Amino acid sequence: MIEDNIKIFKALSDLSRLRILKALQSRVLCVCEIRELLGLANSTVSQHLSILKESGFILEEKNGKWVNYMINPKPKDPRVFSILSMLDYWISDEKIIADDKKKIQGLDRNIICCN
Repeated sequence: MIEDNIKIFKALSDLSRLRILKALQSRVLCVCEIRELLGLANSTVSQHLSILKESGFILEEKNGKWVNYMINPKPKDPRVFSILSMLDYWISDEKIIADDKKKIQGLDRNIICCN
């Protein structure tokens, strides 16, 4: 049980992972879109996504050539559900989160990922 707690705390202990969670609350994104949003390398984004998946916060779904990432709508762990529902309370008023929300609207995987 403590190992599960550690996974949850680890997932929440990084600003980039919190930004990913908030971005995915806005809409489904692929790795390239997340990379563009955060300004990180694909490998770094993939590591963050792996940690978020392992802790139950997000899901991935293959759709043709895309791998889509989304918030897990029904996490097995009720603590994960509770945390997801409280993210707005904790970090929505942060400037970087507000800036990300605006930037997400302009992300187009057909342009970003094909270059």
